[in-house]
Amino acid sequence: MNDPTPAQDLDKPPLSGQRIRDLRRRAGLTLQALSDQAGISVGFLSQVERDKGTPSLGTLAQLASALGVSIEYFIATPKANDSITRGQERERFAIADSSLQYERLSTDLPGGTLTSLMIHIPVGYSSELTSHAGEELIVMLDGTVRQTLGDSTFVLNAGDTLHFMGDTPHSFANIGDVPARMVWTGTSPRLIGQKRTRLSRD
Repeated sequence: MNDPTPAQDLDKPPLSGQRIRDLRRRAGLTLQALSDQAGISVGFLSQVERDKGTPSLGTLAQLASALGVSIEYFIATPKANDSITRGQERERFAIADSSLQYERLSTDLPGGTLTSLMIHIPVGYSSELTSHAGEELIVMLDGTVRQTLGDSTFVLNAGDTLHFMGDTPHSFANIGDVPARMVWTGTSPRLIGQKRTRLSRD
């Protein structure tokens, strides 16, 4: 009878080129752009993404740095408890000098494609018009938001949802007299390379 496979081998996920390719595409990078940033040849990067080549840890670290993630994103197996966030324990943060506040709801699952945030929108806030690759779903929790999507405008109140593709130009504004909260979930690029400022909870 053969010896059972060691537990650590069962827990160790195989490195998948699909993870690298998905993250590169979500970041809007071409093969050439990522290879230039990571300092590796475009031919070898193509082989890695097609699981035809295996990068060393050093090369993997270069790829992770260029993609704005830690090397653990590709090689670590998340624990079940890592997928839980507690309402009173999540830290709020802001990006650069924005007045929006965020709470991260999703975790960095290897190969994961979703990002989910709770967004706190102050009274009078109005976002810029933007468009990008990816899919988005908004769930309103509190307040009233005016959402522009292409040539259409919607007023969203608590309990309303909106599901759309991110390449349609869109923006939102808090038109109520109280702060608004929404849950945003999408497959658009994660907050890579953004300057974050942690905020204390009241």
